Amino acid sequence: MQDVIVVGAGPTGTLAARSMASKGYDVLVMENHKVPGLPQHCAGLITEETLKMTGVKPHILGTFHGAEFIFPNGKSIIVRSDKVKALAVDRVDMDMKMAEAAARAGARFSYSTKYVSHTLKDCVYVDTENATYKARTIIGADGASSAVAMSMGENRPKEFVRGIQADIDMVMDDQDTFKVMVGNNVAPGFFAWQIPCGDFTRIGVCCSWEAGVPSDYLTQILIDKGVHNKVLRVFSGKIPLGGRPFLCGDRCLLTGDAAGFVKPLSGGGLYPGMKANEHLVKVLSNCLDSDTLTSKDLSEYTRECNNDFIKELNRSYGIRRKFKRLTDDGLNSIYDYIMKNDMVPALNDLDIDHPSDAMKVVMSSPKAVLSGIPIYLRTLR
Repeated sequence: MQDVIVVGAGPTGTLAARSMASKGYDVLVMENHKVPGLPQHCAGLITEETLKMTGVKPHILGTFHGAEFIFPNGKSIIVRSDKVKALAVDRVDMDMKMAEAAARAGARFSYSTKYVSHTLKDCVYVDTENATYKARTIIGADGASSAVAMSMGENRPKEFVRGIQADIDMVMDDQDTFKVMVGNNVAPGFFAWQIPCGDFTRIGVCCSWEAGVPSDYLTQILIDKGVHNKVLRVFSGKIPLGGRPFLCGDRCLLTGDAAGFVKPLSGGGLYPGMKANEHLVKVLSNCLDSDTLTSKDLSEYTRECNNDFIKELNRSYGIRRKFKRLTDDGLNSIYDYIMKNDMVPALNDLDIDHPSDAMKVVMSSPKAVLSGIPIYLRTLR
């Protein structure tokens, strides 16, 4: 019998496995697919801080000091600083190296093993399509469509968005700046992106679920750019936003996208997922050692995550809800607002892992607050 079964060999699952195995616990990782990292879903845009938290050194496709935000009217704002704003990492390489690090720490892996359900008796009985496994606890790290999360009952996130991206046989002239495009004709309810990755360019779209399939919007972008016949690879997936009601149950914890640990303004889940790991390891280790593994015992995990980063995610989700209500005219007024109040210098050093900090910049200027009232009123419609 294992101490811990981790369902999912993505970054948060393998990080949890590595951390628990390095403490001497018997850890088994179950992964539905044949190898970690495939199929790929993520754009791979992360900060240096997040990369450091992974504990590995994957292949870097691009390093960016600038970001260009393009509005529906075609006008753009470029933010730039001396500090690295983001890195484009090879997510398949990163996921594989994180799995290898977990294996070196002592975790065992069972690939092509699909979790079906689990039941509780004197321990956790985990049913797969091929066999039943026993463990003292289970960690759900099985992504946006987490079956482990739904084993706790009605445990859906507030919403899903869905995205698609294509790697294009095109080299961008500026390899130091990634682009973000907003507008209801481009990516309703979210945004589109263009990331230089050396000898290819990654172009993608993510939009609200009710906006329809994002492939229609991506196709139009590729046609408009004249690169629809230069597609190398296509990836797609969905992203949970707004968190989940429950993060733990008897002998069970969630992490990563399975827990809804995703930044609502960017759709990135690696940073909050990595932040959660220190709390998961601390709480689960204590509960395993004392053999107190009820949902009440494990609920300290929820409290610690809430105090650390979930409050930030909730604030960001409040901003997202207002963003969704904006028309293209409303989005264009944000451009006018930023330029009118000369806010670009203040935005240059904003951290993409803490996007809601932009509101602090706004609130620091009474004049800016006053001129922003019309935009706020548009979000109340």
